[in-house]
Amino acid sequence: MRTAPTCPRCFGPLHEPNVWSSSWRCGAHGDVLPFPPPRRPSQAALDALRGAARVPVWLPWPLPPNWLVTGFAEVGDERSGVRASVVAISGPSITYGPADMLLVAEEPGVGLGAAYAGLPGPDPGAGFDAGPPHVKVDARGHPTALWCAGGVPEDRAAYVGEALGNWLWTIAWPAEVGCLIALADLSLRDLRDHDQALDLPFGAFSPRLDADVQ
Repeated sequence: MRTAPTCPRCFGPLHEPNVWSSSWRCGAHGDVLPFPPPRRPSQAALDALRGAARVPVWLPWPLPPNWLVTGFAEVGDERSGVRASVVAISGPSITYGPADMLLVAEEPGVGLGAAYAGLPGPDPGAGFDAGPPHVKVDARGHPTALWCAGGVPEDRAAYVGEALGNWLWTIAWPAEVGCLIALADLSLRDLRDHDQALDLPFGAFSPRLDADVQ
């Protein structure tokens, strides 16, 4: 696993802040917020994330049957605060093998959701919501429209919409797990809320969080 922050848009290396600039800088995308190494699944990791998050920390609850929470990630630092959050969950796919899903909440322009989806980003792009939504989920008690993102690699499915003024992405591997998003009537909780002290089942770390496997 990487140890240094990377670019949230391309997972490439960053130049650290210095005496001439207080920003992290990507050679391809200019000034960006840093994407630190992901956090392994634990209550301590979750507490650290939600304590610093300026965006929602989404989790489907109840989880789909036999699914576990398998890690966390974020974009930001102590100066900026967490401007994108990622919760990973893993479990059985509908027809074969293990499956993984990342739930990303991010401010516009951060680009992490698009990067995980395999899109050039930083946002879904013009026209992604031109037609009726492909699915609706319940996000913090509000019906929330999601559209299937086009142009993603064949090994995954990605849905994206807006919730609480931020992008909401769900990216799933293999692509068939996208059916879970459409059929399971997911109810998303914001784990920052004070009444969300849930007894979460933690599993092994999801490699999908690591930029090296994208």
